[in-house]
Amino acid sequence: MALKGGIRFGIPFEAVFPHGCVLVPDSIAEAMDFNEVTKQRTPAKDKVTGQRVYQVRVMDMDPELGARSREVAVKILADVQPVPPVNAFEQVEFEGLTVTPYVGNNGRLAYSFRAAGLRAPQAARAGKAS
Repeated sequence: MALKGGIRFGIPFEAVFPHGCVLVPDSIAEAMDFNEVTKQRTPAKDKVTGQRVYQVRVMDMDPELGARSREVAVKILADVQPVPPVNAFEQVEFEGLTVTPYVGNNGRLAYSFRAAGLRAPQAARAGKAS
C-alpha cells in the first residue's frame, strides 16, 4: 500500500500541543500563492477543499523545548478570515486539526498543520460557564 504525497491525517489537538499553545499577536493573515510566470501573488486556495487559506502563528508551550524555537504555523481553511477568540499571548486551541508529514529541503522530516478553526481553550470556556 502506498500513500500519495500531501495526505492529511486527523490528529487530536492535545497530541500536537499537550501543554497548549499561545496566540502570537497580529499573526492571522491570508496565505498567498506566487505565480512564477506572471510574478503575481493571489490568495491561496486549498487544493483539496477549495477554501481560502489563512495562516496563524502560535507558540508551543511544551517546557521540554527549552531555548529552541517554539513558533508553529497552522493553516486555517475558511471562507472568511478567522477572528482571534482571545487576546494576544493567550492560549488557543484548533478544531479539526490535521497533519501532513513531508521531507523538507534539508532532508529532515517536517510537518504541515491545517485546521478547520480556532477557539478559546475548552477549559477556559468551561470555567466561564460556571
